Amino acid sequence: MRARYGVPLGITAAAAAGVVYAAGIEVRSFRLRRVTVPVLPAGMRPLRVLQVSDIHMVSGQRKKRHWLQSLAGLRPDFVINTGDNLSDPDGVPEVMDALGPLMQFPGAYVFGSNDYYGPRLRNPGRYLTERLQGKHGLNGNPPVVGALHNPWEDLRDGFDAAGWVGLTNTRGSLKIDGYEIAFTGLDDPHIRRDRYEQVAGGPESGADFSIGVVHAPYLRCLDDFAQDGYPLVLAGHTHGGQLCIPFYGALVTNCDLDTDRVKGLSTHTAGGHTSYLHVSAGCGTSRYAPVRFACPPEATLLTLVEREG
Repeated sequence: MRARYGVPLGITAAAAAGVVYAAGIEVRSFRLRRVTVPVLPAGMRPLRVLQVSDIHMVSGQRKKRHWLQSLAGLRPDFVINTGDNLSDPDGVPEVMDALGPLMQFPGAYVFGSNDYYGPRLRNPGRYLTERLQGKHGLNGNPPVVGALHNPWEDLRDGFDAAGWVGLTNTRGSLKIDGYEIAFTGLDDPHIRRDRYEQVAGGPESGADFSIGVVHAPYLRCLDDFAQDGYPLVLAGHTHGGQLCIPFYGALVTNCDLDTDRVKGLSTHTAGGHTSYLHVSAGCGTSRYAPVRFACPPEATLLTLVEREG
């Protein structure tokens, strides 16, 4: 009996332990990552940017709310929210509560598909097949029928009331310690709402520094930002792969970005120009897939410093 059943039972036990860890421990093991990015013009002081992304708030997630509130203790120069705040149509008050202490700082935001529409139960294997087929979201797939609409207008109104700058296919700026920091933002390319032609033309000529912001890091958007000469692009959406293989990494990105750049700092080159790219692994999950493995939930404190050379 031992020879016949011992190995299968051991594999089953290990798999069960992995599910318990992914659903009960890692998904709540919130982390702060710190990254230094050499992008500022000579003479500018360092800037501390807190990026939060993919909160996917569901009512009752107290630990996540308290952790997000605690990030205000970092005292960033400004906050960038790269979208997908909701995974529950009733979650807006809890998002506003979680981000309330951060909204005492200057900030800017874009929305993701889950801010507009409620999540749907789907086979996780579709992420792998979509990667192989080159289809993601509404990029190559048929339109969604019967989608649940989230109250994104309430989210927008709350952010705007706090003075955060909305970047939905538009430009905006913040004054930080006498510097003008300009932003060019896109609506979510995962559901084909991006309209780069409305904001094309490159960084603001009169600004001290410019940043591109988008929820999902689709290559067409990264190409546009890089070709136009943006030194830094911030994105989220990928969840860092969410379910990763230890010592290997992510299997999917849920967009056409390669898995080598699924999270963290990298670069993107197009049209002879190279931009730094930072993709946040985010701090939440869909309510229908509340697990993470080898990919803890996170926010990132980016310290922008002078360019090398």
